[in-house]
Amino acid sequence: MKNIVIIDYGAGNVKSVNFAFQRLGYNPVLTDDPKTIKTADYVVFPGVGHAKAAMETIEAKGLSEVIRNLKQPVLGVCLGMQLMCRFSEEGDVNGLGIFDMDVKKFDDQLKVPHMGWNDVLDCSSIMKGVTGQTYFVHSYYVPINQETIASCEYGIKFSASLAKDNFFGCQFHPEKSGKVGEEIILNFLNQ
Repeated sequence: MKNIVIIDYGAGNVKSVNFAFQRLGYNPVLTDDPKTIKTADYVVFPGVGHAKAAMETIEAKGLSEVIRNLKQPVLGVCLGMQLMCRFSEEGDVNGLGIFDMDVKKFDDQLKVPHMGWNDVLDCSSIMKGVTGQTYFVHSYYVPINQETIASCEYGIKFSASLAKDNFFGCQFHPEKSGKVGEEIILNFLNQ
């Protein structure tokens, strides 16, 4: 059985992420304990909320270096993916710097948050072969870059998913994206 850890740092949608893995027959451990996180086979880094407050909590719990130095597959979800970036305009805060990109606020002309079902396009890596819509709720985005493995359009084209080495990120919520989300989770667990 795969040893899956969901980082529970108080700013995540850990219950819905946990239920998604349980529906697929897995029983993740929810924890903020560095030793438990380091020894997992797979790590999920969820997030809902404000980037600055979330980074302050991660720093206070001593998790920044732990997350940066993980060698096993890591999946950042929504804010979790954004926090793995270099910097976020949400609260003008430095992130973990795993992805060498800045998180930007959607143009004021667009209704935010971008909320609901939307197509994922140009899929590769853990997104390869994925077709259909995923569920988004976000007001900030990561521009298209060399680490983009899926894109989406909402006023502009932006990164729906990122990958670098053992780190993966989904701007959308795979745990709320039905069969498409389950396919992505299973792809991640096959890394």
